Amino acid sequence: MSFMEWWDGFWATYNTVIFSIGVNAMLALSIYVTLSCGLLSLANAAFMGIGAYTASLLTMQYDLPLPIALAAGGVLPSLVALVIGIPTLRLSGVYLAMATLGFGEVVRVIVLNLDITGGPMGLNGVPPLTEWWHIVLILGVTIYALARLRRSKTGRAFEAIKEDEVAARLMGVNVAGYKLLAFVIGAAIAGVAGGLNAHFTFTIGPNNYGFENAVDILTMAVFGGTSNLIGPMIGSTILSLLPEVLRHFKDFRLAINGLILILVVLYLPKGIWDPRRIRGFLGRNAEQAGKKVK
Repeated sequence: MSFMEWWDGFWATYNTVIFSIGVNAMLALSIYVTLSCGLLSLANAAFMGIGAYTASLLTMQYDLPLPIALAAGGVLPSLVALVIGIPTLRLSGVYLAMATLGFGEVVRVIVLNLDITGGPMGLNGVPPLTEWWHIVLILGVTIYALARLRRSKTGRAFEAIKEDEVAARLMGVNVAGYKLLAFVIGAAIAGVAGGLNAHFTFTIGPNNYGFENAVDILTMAVFGGTSNLIGPMIGSTILSLLPEVLRHFKDFRLAINGLILILVVLYLPKGIWDPRRIRGFLGRNAEQAGKKVK
């Protein structure tokens, strides 16, 4: 068997998994933005759904090119985030989580009752326009933009708000404005991810963007670690691959998945990728190696 034949077979079997890794990485990064500002929001699944339906309707009904549809799929969730964020972001912690979760349910019920969205049946026959390089390109641009943001004045303001909101306000940081900015950026990323996802799954429905999906997005970021950009991508990759890796365990797959998550939460509370813990571990090993040499 030639390499090309092997690659064609591999791609035909696993292309959906590979696409899912890229989309899930974007979703994990979308909630990383809000978490970096100290916001526990569960609205990203709803923003993903808004982006998915917007992009799909534009390509199906109006035959618009994918880039324009994806742009609209990012803009509309941003506008919605701007509208609901002004009153909602006055809340914090579990109250904010409950409010944004309620918003997600409102979006799901609206989609269920609209004819243009296909109601409970959703949209079928979404054109398969997403290519692998679309996801790689958009994910790369997202990572670059967030890395620049992290090192900017805005990123430092996010970190200050996350560490101590009262102290940040006393230092002159516009807490409400920066929180709203983080919320809007996260919504835009989730919306574009939804548009990309819709155009390789061919069908979307309101139940694809409910409570379970909101928790999954949060889990991917927390599982990998939210101290930097690497953690959410590691978490999303592992949790995207786990169902495929554990496929042969059948009925025990969900139990093993849950056990892995419990162990990480118990023993790695800051996620798998914690630079401070890794540096400490490497430092201890270097110190022990130095003692052995002596």
